[in-house]
Amino acid sequence: MKKLFTLVLALLLALSLSACGGGGEDAGAQAVVRCGLSNAWDSLMPYNSPSGSNYSRIIYDKIYDRLAYVHADGALDPRGAESWESADGGYAVLFHLDQGAAFHDGTPVTAEHWADTIALLTDPDCPTLGRAAFSVLAGTDDNGAAVEGEALGAEAVDDYTLRLTFKTPTTPEDFLLDRNREYYVLPTHLLEGVEPSQLMDLELWDKPIGSGPCKFVSETPGSQLVLEANKDYQLGAPGFDQLVIRVIDKSNLLTSLIAGDLDYYAFGGNVSVEDAQVAEEAGLTVAEGTVPNYFYELMLNNETIPSAAIRRAIDLALDKEALCLQSAQGLGEPAASDLTPGTGYDSGLTWSRDVEGAKALLEQGGYDGRTYTLACTSNRSGLAALMQQELAEAGVAVVIETVDSATLFAGMADGKYDMAIASHTPGALPLWFTASRFAEGNNIFHVADLTPYTDYISAIQGEADQTRRQALVTEFQAFLAQERPFIPLWFSRTLHVQSPTVDGIDYPSSTFSNENVWDWEYRG
Repeated sequence: MKKLFTLVLALLLALSLSACGGGGEDAGAQAVVRCGLSNAWDSLMPYNSPSGSNYSRIIYDKIYDRLAYVHADGALDPRGAESWESADGGYAVLFHLDQGAAFHDGTPVTAEHWADTIALLTDPDCPTLGRAAFSVLAGTDDNGAAVEGEALGAEAVDDYTLRLTFKTPTTPEDFLLDRNREYYVLPTHLLEGVEPSQLMDLELWDKPIGSGPCKFVSETPGSQLVLEANKDYQLGAPGFDQLVIRVIDKSNLLTSLIAGDLDYYAFGGNVSVEDAQVAEEAGLTVAEGTVPNYFYELMLNNETIPSAAIRRAIDLALDKEALCLQSAQGLGEPAASDLTPGTGYDSGLTWSRDVEGAKALLEQGGYDGRTYTLACTSNRSGLAALMQQELAEAGVAVVIETVDSATLFAGMADGKYDMAIASHTPGALPLWFTASRFAEGNNIFHVADLTPYTDYISAIQGEADQTRRQALVTEFQAFLAQERPFIPLWFSRTLHVQSPTVDGIDYPSSTFSNENVWDWEYRG
């Protein structure tokens, strides 16, 4: 903490208000919001990002428009589309576009722009790096390329109605929660006559024209991006003149905020418990996130641990509360399922530790005293040691193997390890975790028969009625609790720090790579 205070003092002495503005903008004459980003974007063309990272998506979110705005809890608000509805028996969604939306050159955004954008990017000759996002649409292959002779699932029904047709029944909510951050409308009226093969090479992407809440001003690649408020944005004009986004080392983000060099930093201004105290002592506001940002699980190899009774015994033997306390410093809660708390779906399950119950299940499952291998990364060796101790209390022997992240997941996929500690960014969909892990191409838990899992997943994906869907989700979670192919450990939340210089920021929702900049108000 002393080191951080020293850095803050150094910054306060070294930085002047004129240096804070950067980029040549006249901070005295304009309302300039200064945002820090710990990693640089890698392209200003939203379908040409080599990394596909959220650091790039958070930039695209400002310049280009999306169909909806996604809150941290999975709630959806209109953005490029005013409303949406299911069609064709659940195989299509109709998006009714906001007729006030316009590109930065003043051209109205129409359904044809959206349909033409998708047609261009799914053309097999187009060298886009973002094509996979369209693989859910009818008329595309598994890579998202249009299939010759098949109708593409993107159609302008009229000027302001876009129809997206899918390969499988898909609710509007599922599509938007899963894909909204990957769909942007391009100014296709400026692309007439452009060959798909040449799309990514256009100078347009050096000074892009979108329809988002901010307009492009200038870029210093890898260092700084200057945007200005789009005063004609359909959801309202942002309450600032300019937004200056600067790449700053992660370790310097909080000190820069305290020093007054930044007004905000993505994503969500997250801070540790220790740094939160520093921020509060510096006069900043610290708030706890309302929706978890991490989900921890104990991956299991169902081939080397074939007994569901033994897998349940391991679940009962672990003290998830103690593990969560060590990892999240009290900012979390033990989990009985993979359903993200606060997102509208509930498993009805509860967690409690039961060592004696674990011993009984071990005997029922025929545990022979063998030693299991527990893989973890070096930063989780303490967690692994605590798990080893807790499992030993129930009579389960574990040896720890510390590896890097890539080796851990490769080892689980190859069946090398019996268990592994992993964490993930949770989602709002009820199948955010399970849908991709119980598939023929990604059976990472080595489940002998995937059929019961895939049957449940298909049924849930195809059910549009919320009540019936919740019932199916509850059934599926009860089945998972009985089989325990993996062990949910805990969900953790973060603290975020707020500067008094900007009001209206929806901090938690930046986890969906979208920010409500049209609601931001610069206070200076």
